[in-house]
Amino acid sequence: MKFRIIAVGRIKSGPEQALYEHYAARVKPAILLKEVEEKRPLSAAELKAREAELLLAALDESKAKRAVVVLDERGKQLGSRDFAARLQRFEDDGAGEIAFLIGGADGHGEAVLKRADLKLSLGTMTWPHMMVRAMLAEQLFRAQAILSGHPYHRD
Repeated sequence: MKFRIIAVGRIKSGPEQALYEHYAARVKPAILLKEVEEKRPLSAAELKAREAELLLAALDESKAKRAVVVLDERGKQLGSRDFAARLQRFEDDGAGEIAFLIGGADGHGEAVLKRADLKLSLGTMTWPHMMVRAMLAEQLFRAQAILSGHPYHRD
């Protein structure tokens, strides 16, 4: 199973990037990271719509069958074992890749939310978007450990 993270914004050198890279390097095959950004000054509504366009364009729907997971505060909250099981179901259903979409500060545009195969929340707290990448990479590594029986995850 391949994983792709498509995220609004560019991660800069620092602890968030180091933590993301630490966990991303442990996921096999490697996570593909695509960053998109709109630099024009737009209203919040215009920006959400434009970021949605950029995220969906980066999906490149012409390629292999993929599942799309949208990180959204109103999404479903899953424990690590349930998350791993959901990833396994995507693979069993024929998805060769799972793409995770991380929006900007104002959230996702409606087009992205409509495209989601799963809307996922990392909890009710608000997290910096750059931290979400690291948290997601760790959970992808943890899911692989759970599915393979590796002792990294303990109940």
